This record gives sequence, structure tokens and C-alpha cells, in this order.
Amino acid sequence: MRALITNFVFKILKIITLIIFIYPSSVAFGAVSSFVDDIDVPNNTNKGQNSPSGITFNPDGTRMFIAGFSANRVIQYTLSTPFDISEATFLTNSFCNIGGEALDGTNIEFNSDGTKFFLTDMADDDVEIYSLTTAYDISTCVSQGNKSFTLDSSPNLRAITFSNDGKNIYLLDRASNGHVFQYSLSSPYDLSNETLVKNFSPSGGGLIANGGDVRGIKFSSDGSKMYITTGLGDTINEYSLSTPFNLAGTVTYAGSYNTSEELTQVWGITFNTDGSKMFIMDYDTNKPSDVHEYNLSCGFGVVKCIDPTKNKDDVASIEAQSETTKKLIQHTTYPVINRMEWLRRNSGRVNLTNQNIKFQIDNEIFNALSESLIPIYFSNDGNNGSNLNNSTWSFWSEGTISIGTTGDTNQSSSKDINASAITFGADKKGEDNIMRGIALRFGTDDVDVGDLGSALDMNSFSLTFYESKPRGEQRFTDNLIGLSFINSDLINNSGSASTDGERHGEQLYGSLSLRDTFSRNRLNFTPKIKINYGITHLGAYTETGATGLNLKYDDQYIGNFTSSLGTSLDNTYDFKVGSFIPYFDFEYYADMSPSSQQEFSYSSNGESFTLKNINNATHNIMGAIGFDFISENGLTLMTKYTRNQSQGNKNDNFNIALDYRGSQRSSYAMSIQDTSAKLSHNKELNNFKINIDSHYDLFSDEPDYGVYFKITNVN
Repeated sequence: MRALITNFVFKILKIITLIIFIYPSSVAFGAVSSFVDDIDVPNNTNKGQNSPSGITFNPDGTRMFIAGFSANRVIQYTLSTPFDISEATFLTNSFCNIGGEALDGTNIEFNSDGTKFFLTDMADDDVEIYSLTTAYDISTCVSQGNKSFTLDSSPNLRAITFSNDGKNIYLLDRASNGHVFQYSLSSPYDLSNETLVKNFSPSGGGLIANGGDVRGIKFSSDGSKMYITTGLGDTINEYSLSTPFNLAGTVTYAGSYNTSEELTQVWGITFNTDGSKMFIMDYDTNKPSDVHEYNLSCGFGVVKCIDPTKNKDDVASIEAQSETTKKLIQHTTYPVINRMEWLRRNSGRVNLTNQNIKFQIDNEIFNALSESLIPIYFSNDGNNGSNLNNSTWSFWSEGTISIGTTGDTNQSSSKDINASAITFGADKKGEDNIMRGIALRFGTDDVDVGDLGSALDMNSFSLTFYESKPRGEQRFTDNLIGLSFINSDLINNSGSASTDGERHGEQLYGSLSLRDTFSRNRLNFTPKIKINYGITHLGAYTETGATGLNLKYDDQYIGNFTSSLGTSLDNTYDFKVGSFIPYFDFEYYADMSPSSQQEFSYSSNGESFTLKNINNATHNIMGAIGFDFISENGLTLMTKYTRNQSQGNKNDNFNIALDYRGSQRSSYAMSIQDTSAKLSHNKELNNFKINIDSHYDLFSDEPDYGVYFKITNVN
């Protein structure tokens, strides 16, 4: 019985605790980590401000500007340490005299390059415009007139701010319990032509309705949060926007932070570029007013941290990593599949003769495998046959360029994808009539995300083993398996704050296909079915560059499984100079990959987020057209254009393969030493020695690759 009573009392106390500490909307949720410092603003007699109200900084945080509604001037400070007000120096004789235009200048905002600033005039309820001869030097100000807006019937204009691109202006009006007016501008920071977007009333946010004494307004750098300060209650009220910088969408009150313990009358508000610091203008009639500096445990997290899963560019950057690694399987297997298709189309053609090959592995990791790999794939039996049906080695290479776009969605920004790669391969027909080969691919993928400069740059090195096995005269099964190593550089740009990171990964992939050719004269019809599969591991990493907005990403595993059904059509035309073989491919493939998810958190406070159900389009079609040209002197050219299309996504691939099939002796040398892969080709041709050398650093932080070409006279 005593245990039951004790348990009941404990539950009651737990409920009371939750009510006290969680339920009130005015209680901060722990995002504001600490009050740091404050500095006094000099009064009017010292060419300062008796009634300071507005505050802002230049982008690099080396200058601070303060406006007020009694001294008829805008004053400025220099900061030896960016955004550290303890290092601020007041420039006594460096100010802008606004007495002739603005009687009560309450709030100040600059354009993007600092050549203009805008001042809200509480007395005339308009916006004063000033140009600056020297950017962000307030002492060089020149009045450019004013602009009146249609606000409430009895306006009381308090504050101004802009969207990042300057195409939207927001005016904070005290009348009618406080309103925010959003206007769109025809040109950035041009107030001559405006259109009302939304008259937003924040009174439903609880404390703002307390007399409507709104005083300052600011947005987070990504536009997902809006902050409004109120004098009655001395609170900072936070709102979440469903669409960045758009009050016409859904605006949700997130809560408020009470500053009454530190401030007397809260006015203007601003942040540093990454939102790790917040600055509040405190107006006090009984003592010098001051600027208060706060540390935030996560970027712009006055009440709650910004949810990265609600940011379209953040979501697009995460999707880009998943989608690019899945596309990597396609881009890696395409050249190998193209090679096996080429072998089918040209099974009776002249092959390379009497090739010499050397393979050297000096890397300790690969050296352990060399004894088993070299005898199987790189031995030379010395046969001098002249047909693909013999057991001599054939060598090939293929270059690929891929261009793709993914459209903008409600959850994700658009993505522009550019990829390029070079593939080297060697294959040989064994005694069992099975063509076996190995291919090396070096590729780069560049993805531009959104419009603010976010990007993904991925370098990859892939090793693929493949075989084409006959199941009859015209039926083949094509199999391949491979391993890729991935190194990615990531940039995430919110417009005013930028982060970067480096991520490594590995990928295991494979493909299985069955094709059967039906021939009539020289026309070949080849239906085929194919399955691609793979798994990718992307390692954990932490962003750098923006203290408050840096994210820490956990390990991610991405599964890949696609099946396709398609057909090929080709025909052969013989001419005096060689053979021309045009062909056409069509495939429908379904992406049945399991959805993946990415877990991440802010590196500063550990608050976790999860982006779920990351996947590509489930239905895709592919069409390709190309040709082979084989000259009588042994020169082979293969080109192919491929279009992959799904709803909202498209990807174009351009493939070109060159091969010289002469009768002179050739030698190939391949080596992997430390982190560098090298390929060398030597050929004697008409008393000339042709040498081609290439190298590629597999895991370098910076791209390191090169190709060298040399011709010397043997005599």
C-alpha cells in the first residue's frame, strides 16, 4: 500500500513539474545558452544616442550601427574582433546626421553591398533612404528621399528588414496590436514599385497581443524563422515559416524568450551571420542604454533550433548525396555493359594482336590479392590470333559525360548534376568461351543545389570484374561485381552563413543481365532483362565554418536495387573504309531500393533530427542511340547518347570509346602504389614510339590526375 501511495505521489509531482517548466509559452526551451556581455551606448552629449532603438552589423561583423529616436543621428562602432561587442570602439565624429529627414529613426537596415541604408521614421511613418559614398561608412551618407507605404489607418512604424535577395521588404507597425507588412519589390532594394504580399498579425502568438508594443523584427539567414521583440513583457517572440521569407504561407508561433532579467526595454534585434550570437538593443530612460550580447546553443535558436529537415537546400544536399551514390552504380556499370554489348555486336571482328601486359601492385593492401588476381586476369598466353574468339587480351577505354537535373519540390530544392569519368578495361576469352575482364573507373560528380551556392563535389575510384557467358549461339548472361571508394566535398550555403565538410564512403555493387539476340540478315533484335544491386556506406562527418549552424552527420547506409526490361536493335553496314553499326536501346526500369534515412544533429548542442524516406523515382525510362565504326586499319570508335527520364528528373549521358587495333606490338603497364594509380601504354608504329602515361590519386583531398602523351623516333 505504501508503495502504491509513493508511486502515485511521484506521478503527481512529475505532472506538476511538466506543467511548471514546459507548458507556459513564455518559458525558453533552453536554446539561449548564456548572456555574454553588454556595452553602454554614449548619450547625446557625447554625440551618441539618448534613445537607441535599432541595431545592425556589416556582414563581417567589424562594424556595428545604432539608430535612435531622439538624437537625430545614426552612430557607428568598429570591432577589432568580429561580432564581439567587448572589442567595440565608438567613432565619436563618424555618424550620419538624419535631422533634416527623420525625426524618430527607430530601426536601420542595409542593402546587400552596404551602399544604401534604410531607416524607419516613427514620426512620419515612412522609410528614409540614404546612399553611402563608401560602403558601410555611415559618415558618408547622402539622403535619397523617403518612401511611404499603405499601412494601418493609424500607423506607428517601428522596424524594417529585408529578405536575403532584397526582393521582399517587411515593415513592423505597432498599430492594431502589431502587424507585419510584407511587400514584394520589382528589383532588389528598390522601393519605387512594391506589391503587398501579406498583412500578417502576430497577435495570436500570445505575448505580442499584450498591447501590441512591437519594436524590432529580424529573420534567420535561411528565412525559416522570424523574430519580433515586444516592449510590454520584454520578450523575443519566435515564429516558424513553412516557406522561407513568405508570410503568406503558414506561420507558427514557436514561443518566446523573456529578457526582463537582463534588459529594461527591449527594442531592436539582430544576429551574427551564423546565428550563434544574438544582439538586443536595450533602451533605459534612467541609465545609459546598452547593447546586450547572447550566445545561442544552435544557430538562430532563440526558442527552438532550426529544423534542417524543413530547409529545402539542406534536404536537397542530403538527397544529393544519396542520389549521386546511387547514380554512381549506373555510371560505373554503363561502360562495362557497353563493352559487353560491343563484344556481342562485333564478335567476328579483328582483335588486338600479340599484346604485352605488365601489372604491378606496390600498395600493401592490394599486394595481398595480387598473387590470385594476376594469374587469372593478367597472364599472357602468347597467342597471336586475330579474332575475338581467340584467347588474346583486348584493351579498351571509354569516356563519359553525364548531365542531369532534378526539379524543385515542396521539400527539396532543384539540383543540377554534372558527371565525367574515364574507364580503362581489359578482357580475354578463356578456354570455356567465357569473356572475362576487369575495368578501372575514375570519376567526378558535381552537384549544384538550389540558388545559394550549396554544392556536392564527389570523386570516386571503382574496380569492376565482369564476365559475359554464352548460353547458346545468341544468348548470353552478363555479370559484374565491383567496389567503389568515394570522397566528397560538401558546401552548404544559407546565403549569409556557409558550412563545408568532407565525407568518405565505400560502395559494393553488382549487375546481372540476360540477353538473347534474334537475327535476320544483318539486323539484330536483342531483348534483355537486367538487375542492378548495391549497398553504399557514407561515413560520419561534421561541418565546419558556421559555429551555430554546423551539423554533425551520422553514418548512412544506402541500399540500391533496380530491375529493368528492354531491347536493343542494331544493323551492320560495310563500306570500303570500314564497318558502320548504328544501334538503338530502350529500357524501362523500376527502382525498388529500400528507403534510407540520415540522422544528424547540431554539433553545438546535440539536438537530433532525422530525414527519412530518401529515395529516387520508382519508375524510369531510358532511351539510347549510338553507333560503332570499325575501320579497315583497326581504328574503332563507339559513341552513345543516353537519356534517363522520370517524373521531375532527367539525366543525359554521352559516351565515347576509342581503340586502335593495329598489328604492331603494344605494351600496357598498370600499377597501384600507395594512393596513386598509374596506367602506361607504349606502341611502336612506323618507326615511331608512342607513349601515353596517366595517373590518378585515389584519395587525395585535392584532385590530382594527369595524362601525358609523347612520340619519339625509334631510329
